[in-house]
Amino acid sequence: MALTLDDVKRVAHLARIAVDDAEAQAALGQLSGIFRLIEQMQAADVAGIAPMSHAQDIVLRLREDVVTEPDQHALFQSIAPQVEADLYLVPKVIE
Repeated sequence: MALTLDDVKRVAHLARIAVDDAEAQAALGQLSGIFRLIEQMQAADVAGIAPMSHAQDIVLRLREDVVTEPDQHALFQSIAPQVEADLYLVPKVIE
């Protein structure tokens, strides 16, 4: 994909970014390099390669799903301004 200076200025305008000609020219060079890299990666033959979720073969260490903290529900609700049926009551802010 060929990118022009006008394209860079148009995108900068859409993003509401003020760029002068020197900045637009620098951005054009950087974006063109990125597009060349993307084209190289798309040209690679990956037909026989299975997708993977991570670059390394990592297995997460799992732990038992057990409760490690004591139940402090009653303590927390004892200092709340208003509680009803174990729920915190808050002022209505939207009509």
